[in-house]
Amino acid sequence: MPSATVEDYIKQIYLISDQIGIKEVAMGRVADALGVVPGTATTMVKALAAAGLANYAPRVGVSLTGQGHVLALHVLRRHRLIEQFLVEQLGYDWSEVHEEAEQLEHVISERLLERIDKILGHPTVDPHGDPIPSASGEMSESQLESFLQCPLNKTLRIARIADQNPDFLSYIARSGLNPGASVTITLRDSRAESVQLLARGQQLSMGWGAAAKVLVER
Repeated sequence: MPSATVEDYIKQIYLISDQIGIKEVAMGRVADALGVVPGTATTMVKALAAAGLANYAPRVGVSLTGQGHVLALHVLRRHRLIEQFLVEQLGYDWSEVHEEAEQLEHVISERLLERIDKILGHPTVDPHGDPIPSASGEMSESQLESFLQCPLNKTLRIARIADQNPDFLSYIARSGLNPGASVTITLRDSRAESVQLLARGQQLSMGWGAAAKVLVER
């Protein structure tokens, strides 16, 4: 079984690649995501390449092999099912489960994971709206738009929060912008880089960076 460190690197490489839409991930991004210096990240990525989980090219970056891709989805499946279980069965707040799942994803057995999946009714998304890979490694993606892309003055449903930072999730929760909530974008000001929105009958303002991380469906 891969070590927790290997799984963390593989998962982060996958998430960064998926976020930016580019297969090769720069080593600086990997180091920042893992909270290590670039030299440490490079050493680990070379080990992943030797194990057949990644491809590494100096001054280009790192990408996952087919084997690495399968492992990344498997780790994400564990993480996101655990998050859903903590919220639905143990009463955790959706904004606080990420760190718990970060620890548990490395120690849970496959037998327990499948039991959790069955108890939850085989969910397809976690509490943040992130898709949960199936047991066969398939990932279903919905066509979502951020607050920066969606139409104005239309009632929309928040479907996904694309940032797991605890402080950001707490801010989203305090603002009532949980997945499933209704929201209407009333104004986008490109010069001020701000978005005005209506949620729970209250007018809110959000900066460009935060608005890009809240995804809605029509």
